[in-house]
Amino acid sequence: MNPEVKASVVLRVSADRSRCCGYGLCAQLCPQVYKLDENGLVYLEAETISAELEADAREGAAACPAEALSVEAIAG
Repeated sequence: MNPEVKASVVLRVSADRSRCCGYGLCAQLCPQVYKLDENGLVYLEAETISAELEADAREGAAACPAEALSVEAIAG
């Protein structure tokens, strides 16, 4: 991907807390995006992230055994 295009990409991260089982793999792999509350359930400080965090955010989402996380590109 062209670096100029990649820099303008914004990604939306979603967490379905009702599906979260509290394994915490997402937060271990990408603590910049995925946070855990006092009960060990995932939450997000922001719905959107920059392209620089895409690989880590996708890795964290893919590691979720409950499939409670998603990352998708949106118009930037």
